[in-house]
Order: sequence, then C-alpha cells, then structure tokens
Amino acid sequence: MKQGREPDPIPRYAGMLQALGNEPRLRIVRLLLEAYPDGMVVNQVQEELGIAASTLSHHLEKLKNEELVTVSREGTFLRYNANAEALREVLQFLFSSCCSRSTAVKAESVIQIGKR
Repeated sequence: MKQGREPDPIPRYAGMLQALGNEPRLRIVRLLLEAYPDGMVVNQVQEELGIAASTLSHHLEKLKNEELVTVSREGTFLRYNANAEALREVLQFLFSSCCSRSTAVKAESVIQIGKR
C-alpha cells in the first residue's frame, strides 16, 4: 500500500454484507433494529426468532465480529444491540456512487429509505 492512502474499505464492507446475507443473521439484525436503542438480551432474541441457543450464539458472534452488533454484559445476561452507525456506514458506501454514470435516475429517488 502506498503511503498516505486510506485502506480499501471494500473487504470490510464485503464481510459485513456476507454476514447479512445469511437469513437468520438478517432476521437478528432486523429484530435488534426494532429494539434499538435498548437492544435485547439473548433469551429475548431466542424466544422471538425460535433459534437454538448454540446456533444463535454462532450467529451473534459473526455479527459482532463484523461490527454489525454490539454486546454488553448485564449481570449474567448479554445484551445485544444493532450497531446503527455501522449499518448506516455500509448503506452509505453502497449508495455513495449511486447513479453517478447516468442522469436517467436521480440519486435522491434511490437513496430515500423509509417505510413502504
């Protein structure tokens, strides 16, 4: 890498998107976004989604490693929260070059995120 250049962000975002590309993990992130900013303890996530404890632990660890969720200890419980900043960052990365090669579609019409 040449001196003074920022590292390529694509490998980081690829890892984040790969983690989100798994159905249970995508469900977990959506659930944690619904509970944002309070988050949820593991047993709440397990009850809501019906995922076995060992499987849930694996998925949460993958999401944590990709910085898509954060975890904090509350006594004997682990509370997970969606990392809204990281999710915003990956969406911003995806849309940062939106429609830059064509004027047929205005970027603003594509990047508006809201309820359907």
